[in-house]
Amino acid sequence: MVFKRAKYRLVFHAPLVLQLAQLLVMGPTTMRRLQDEKSMTKTDIYSEVKGQILAVLEGENNVTAKMATVSCLLSQAFPNRFYWTGFYVVDPLKPDELVVGPYQGTLGCLRIAYGRGVCGAAASTMKTQIVEDVHALENHIACDSASASEIVVPVVDATGKLIAVFDVDSTEKSAFDATDQTCLEEILTLVFAQ
Repeated sequence: MVFKRAKYRLVFHAPLVLQLAQLLVMGPTTMRRLQDEKSMTKTDIYSEVKGQILAVLEGENNVTAKMATVSCLLSQAFPNRFYWTGFYVVDPLKPDELVVGPYQGTLGCLRIAYGRGVCGAAASTMKTQIVEDVHALENHIACDSASASEIVVPVVDATGKLIAVFDVDSTEKSAFDATDQTCLEEILTLVFAQ
């Protein structure tokens, strides 16, 4: 394939152009996964995805767009650990109830009352909840029986008002720890509470 432009003659090698186009379509997260993912620590991956999220959302004020982006990029960053990744939003018409918001994964529960399940506990206590084995939890809401562990982080706006909870389920037991908590809380604060 040859393109002529002014004084310069550009020659493109078709297989190379196709390969570059495929890499651009896959995006940075998928390209990173094609590399040796084992060489990156969990903290490194969170740091990389935090940068991606902040870059994509620069200048964006719409909360739904922010939630959709956060869910998507975090889900893609941890494809083997994050089975369900998304938000339950405070319902403005029912202030003690959460309603499913933007997410990545299988069908989510539509509504969750404050105090009920892991999401409801995070909403009512305003504290991050980490559950190593959801099947051992008495009041767990089983939206999907494949979920084995869960982390739920309260999401507040710039005034400190609860606007949602961020929920991540894994098919692995004990998939979440203090690193996940610290990194998720930081990302969510930077995106929603600034």
